[in-house]
Amino acid sequence: MEKTQSMSFVKEVSQVPGGEGVNLCMQCGTCTASCPSAKIWEYTPSEVIALVRADMRDVVLSSSSMWCCLSCYSCTVRCPRDVQPTSLFHALESLAVKHGYKPQNTSMPVMYNSFVKSIKKNGRVSEFQMMMGYYLSTNPFSALGMISVAWNLLSHGRLPLSARKIKGKKDLDLILKKLDDVRGDQ
Repeated sequence: MEKTQSMSFVKEVSQVPGGEGVNLCMQCGTCTASCPSAKIWEYTPSEVIALVRADMRDVVLSSSSMWCCLSCYSCTVRCPRDVQPTSLFHALESLAVKHGYKPQNTSMPVMYNSFVKSIKKNGRVSEFQMMMGYYLSTNPFSALGMISVAWNLLSHGRLPLSARKIKGKKDLDLILKKLDDVRGDQ
């Protein structure tokens, strides 16, 4: 895992789009009380923010907590300090991927990666390709449990096997390349 020794973790997080509000948190717990999935988080939403501010990079980025965010925005709507916790958790996901952290209790990073690959390839999500990539990267045998769902979707024309690329795919490729250049991604 790559470490950024020259910068505190809270400063690094505050410089990532979505993480700007991390220092505004007053630890009222509204985010945790509002979160429908808080019970399954390794650390509750307010604990994650406290850990970021305590400079606990490894603890936060190796945890599965931020990957449990449902993006329902209940916490963001109710936050009295406009911390925007949902955006903050997505910023932490981005940092975890950037620094090579792989949480043990979730396969969400694999799902996100499969989603992004599908978009980069086609300009849109191909559900069949995305899910095949996900199952092949995690547990191919677990896909067997989804055969009846896939068959129902296929038989009703709701799951095309081949992906259609968008018009302007070359333009999208240029935009994504520019984004990678700006962010310094390889």
